Amino acid sequence: MNATSTGALLLCRADPETVRPLAHLLREQMLLTRAGTEWSVLVPEGKPWRGAGPSGGDPEPVDRVIGGWAGALAVGSNWPVLALWWDADRAGYTLAAGFRRPVGYVWLADGTPVGEDEAMRTFAARLGLDPVLDLQALEELTRPDPDADAEARLRGLLAVLTRTGLTLPTGLGPGESADRLRSVAAVQRGVERVEWAGWRDAVRVELDAVESSSLGPWVRGPRARAIAAAQLAAGLPLLLWGARRRSGGWAAAGAVLLAQGALGLAYHRARAGTEKP
Repeated sequence: MNATSTGALLLCRADPETVRPLAHLLREQMLLTRAGTEWSVLVPEGKPWRGAGPSGGDPEPVDRVIGGWAGALAVGSNWPVLALWWDADRAGYTLAAGFRRPVGYVWLADGTPVGEDEAMRTFAARLGLDPVLDLQALEELTRPDPDADAEARLRGLLAVLTRTGLTLPTGLGPGESADRLRSVAAVQRGVERVEWAGWRDAVRVELDAVESSSLGPWVRGPRARAIAAAQLAAGLPLLLWGARRRSGGWAAAGAVLLAQGALGLAYHRARAGTEKP
């Protein structure tokens, strides 16, 4: 590897349709394409690790930039995100999954391992890999090997992940420069460009995420409409009964039910309106 071969990839264990909404929230221009039966890959179009850091100082290292993106994606999803990165001196990975602490491993450019063996065991467990065969192959990557440089180590890692359905397009792999990665990703079939589209779309993405979660049926859909209608049906007579009895508590309860029911129906109607062509 040399100074021009700095690069990074974000591997998401989900299809592009699932990855796309959350990828928008990174507020970075990226290319998104499929990477096998269960995986997608995000390729940064820019090189934020070459610019000034957040405080205007020295640039952030590529592993910190790409690791931060992986963590942000994983927190908002139920699928793991694997960040692969390399530069002139080192290469490695960061695996993020939900709110759990990210796990990673690093090799020097000549392939010398400088990570902790426990990281590989955690890596295998979080991805549901075979605890015997796959873990044995991963542990080989943590042992000295004068014939394996950092690029070869990452390729060995990817070889293990092919058993989970990961298949990176030809040309998207460790050791390639960021420019090369971008040009290869741009010509893939079905590739999409992901970029920040403003806070309105960000809110829509968050609503989509909630609706696709276990709370979805209670937020939108037939069940949510039925609940909203029931709240309206119960709220109005309760409000009138409380008013006649001059009972502030019952009247307030009726008003709350009415408001919740009205908001539920209004939300459903508004969301349906945003999906019209």
